[in-house]
Order: sequence, then C-alpha cells, then structure tokens
Amino acid sequence: MTGRSLIERIAQQEDLNFLLTNRIPRRWLTLFVGWLSRIENPWVCAACIALWRLFSDLDLSDAKRTRFNSLRDCFTRELKEGARPIDTNPSVLASPCDALVGACGRVTDGSVVQAKGFPYPLIDLLGDPELVRYYRDGQHATLRLTSSMYHRFHAPCDGRVEQVNYISGDTWNVNPIALRRVENLFCKNERAVIRCRLPSGALLTLVPVAAILVASIRLRFLDVRLHLRYRGPNLIPCDVPVLKGEEMGWFEHGSTIIVFAPHGAGLSPTIREGDRIKMGQALMDLGTSG
Repeated sequence: MTGRSLIERIAQQEDLNFLLTNRIPRRWLTLFVGWLSRIENPWVCAACIALWRLFSDLDLSDAKRTRFNSLRDCFTRELKEGARPIDTNPSVLASPCDALVGACGRVTDGSVVQAKGFPYPLIDLLGDPELVRYYRDGQHATLRLTSSMYHRFHAPCDGRVEQVNYISGDTWNVNPIALRRVENLFCKNERAVIRCRLPSGALLTLVPVAAILVASIRLRFLDVRLHLRYRGPNLIPCDVPVLKGEEMGWFEHGSTIIVFAPHGAGLSPTIREGDRIKMGQALMDLGTSG
C-alpha cells in the first residue's frame, strides 16, 4: 500500500477524519500554517508542496508559473491566460471559482441547507435583516474549494461592490464530514459578506467563508488582509465596479463561497450537488431578477 492510498483510507474513516481536522487547537494551528506558508525559502517551499501532494490531487498544469517562492505563492497561484473561459450570456451568473457544488436551492423561511437535515438561519450567516428579507424565496449555491484547487475568485457578472462586512469567527474544517456534524458551521467561521449591485438594480451577495489552516481572505479592492487577527473596521463601504470574470480576491487555503441571488433566479440546468464546476461556467440563470 502506498503512502497516498493509506492517507486516503484514513480520510475515509469519518470519526478519525473529524478528530484529526477539528478536535485540535484550530486557531493556533491556523496561525502557524499561515506563518509557515509565507516563508520564502526554496527548500521549505519544496518540502511543503511535496507534503501537500500526499494529501491532495494538486495539479499545476494550468498555472501561469510552476516555480514558487513560498507555499502561499502556490496556494494563491494565477492561471494561464484563457484557462477559464467565461460564459458571456448577460442573463447567466458565472461560477466565481473552481469548486465542488455543495447544498444549493431555494431560500426557505429565512433558512438554507448546509447539508442534508442541517438547515441554518440566514440571519446568522449574513448578520443583516435587510439582506435576509431581500433573499426570501431567492436562490443559493454553496461552492467548496478543496485545498488543491485554484484559490482565486472572480465576479460572476458585471456590477458594483457596495459593501463588505467582515465577520471574525472560528476555523472549522468545511469538508462534508464536518458539515454533517457541526450545526450552523458556516455561521461560526470567519467570513466576508460581499454585497454587489447588478446593472438591473438587483442585489447579488457572495460570502467567502474561511476555514482551518491559513484562514485568510484577500479582496483586491481593499487594502487589508481579512484574517484571524483583523479586528476592523468590520463594515466597509465600497463603490467598486467589477466586470464579469474579473478577479475579486483569493483565499490563502481551500474553503467555501456561498452565492445568493434574488427571487426569480434559478440554478443552471447542468448544476447538480456533488458536481465539479470551474470558474466562469454557468451557475445560475437570473431569470426575472436580472
């Protein structure tokens, strides 16, 4: 048995997986890995990437460059030009990131589904009663980035970023095992609520949720790094135009983006829970909301 296959067998043991990825000092481990990832040393970088490959299906074939100064540089790598074609249909919301499609569907009674049998109140995630009312009967999609995926995220449509609300929190793992066991997990973790205004006047909201290990979110249009030690200002007004497919920011480790669209939007017919999607592919149809 190879080392990789042994690790995969261990990862499939649900109790052990949950123990190893959650019943640990998450905050301190996250701060340590954040420090380690920023060390600019070729030997340290090569060793970290080699270890990372043991736990993932890391593929750098579409990366703009494959030599990195640090582990963080590899996590936040850019892609080759044209590696992610963008759906140009103006009525389509493109996926903001590479991801595995998690729970998705209608917002019902002010709640959305984290995993089967695990709904959570939207107010606990967004912290804004006005947005909760706005997305009544709206559409949501949960997009989970694994550690080996492309970590940058992009504008799903043309519009303007109006506001960012950074909510400090924990660093639970966001893998399916944790989502089935920890109630309101997304509402516990560090996150940023990004409110965008579409040309039609409708609102679109993206919620990047950080997770264990690096747990840092960077937005290109803000001159701050949102992470465990950032303490404010938490509500940040913006007036930033974005074009569909334009880079908005990046994670410094794998995590999740939850997309909320208003009543009238619907999932694209090709979207199914568990599917793999790439940035730029059709995620939702705006319908009457666009």
